Amino acid sequence: MFRFANEFYLWFLLVIPFMYLMHRFLKVWRRKRMESLGDSNLILNLMPSYSSNRLNLKFWLFTIAFALMIFSLSRPQFGSKVEKAQRKGVDLMVCFDVSRSMLATDIQPSRLERSKQALNRMVDELKNDRIGIVIFAGTSFIQLPITNDYGAAKMFIDRMSTGLIHKQGTAIGGAIELAASSFELEEESLNNRAIIVLTDGENFEDDPIAVASELAKKNIKVHAIGVGSSSGAPIPVVRPNGQTDFHRDRDGNVVVTKLDEAFLQKLASAGKGIYVRATTTDVGLSKILNEIDTMDKVEYDSVEYTDYEDAFYYFLALAFLLLCIDLLILQRKNKYADSVKLFQQKHL
Repeated sequence: MFRFANEFYLWFLLVIPFMYLMHRFLKVWRRKRMESLGDSNLILNLMPSYSSNRLNLKFWLFTIAFALMIFSLSRPQFGSKVEKAQRKGVDLMVCFDVSRSMLATDIQPSRLERSKQALNRMVDELKNDRIGIVIFAGTSFIQLPITNDYGAAKMFIDRMSTGLIHKQGTAIGGAIELAASSFELEEESLNNRAIIVLTDGENFEDDPIAVASELAKKNIKVHAIGVGSSSGAPIPVVRPNGQTDFHRDRDGNVVVTKLDEAFLQKLASAGKGIYVRATTTDVGLSKILNEIDTMDKVEYDSVEYTDYEDAFYYFLALAFLLLCIDLLILQRKNKYADSVKLFQQKHL
């Protein structure tokens, strides 16, 4: 496996054609200048040290050295090891509520931010498991397809906000169905798939309990984490003038959003999972992770190229050698070198 770590520098190779054109131009210019002085053969006899071949050789030595230095700057690397790892893990899909009610601050700093922090910590604890994320409000979409790239997962988690979905509401059933569609459902007997729902439980759109019950028959467990408090809290809203207010109903009364714990308990029960209530100090993902550890681990292959080794110094050393040779070759013939005739026959 071969690659350039800094491919940008390869663009400088485009200079070489211009260098060649300049070399050709100077060569033609020298010839015409000599012809303007008189007969070219006569002038060459008057300039015995002149050598056009040496000029060509020096040009090509410098050009090749220049190209090798560009390759060196581009950091060529060879993959010295191909790792084929057998991985065993479970598949997790997280349904994350991004409706406006998640902005309530009955859990500090807010339901949304606290859930994001906990989800990031959960990703840190995963080893060979794969994870995907579905965000939902009045509708849902896949934020992250199922993957074992934990760096990408944390990047998408950090970007989640209530502004990602404009249609408000809480359609938990549709989110669970979308999450289930991300699994490979060919082998329904495998107990290696789970869905975690992070929400305050205020469902207004569909029937997620029926959906969870159907998924449980396919060995897909549905766990629920309730984010919020039973006493509830108002939903902060930033007005166009920049002032912070609270969400109000049509009569102007402040709307208080409360955790619907009874609903989420029924959801987890239907999905043969567990329900955990989040608090300011503990969101409850650790309890669900302990439950997930009891699930079957399925093997899957992952081929990765690792341990790249830099090879720029080979190109740099060869470029240095060619430049040294270029410096040793004079533009004109060396009269002292011409006087040395190693192969001259001696008459006895």
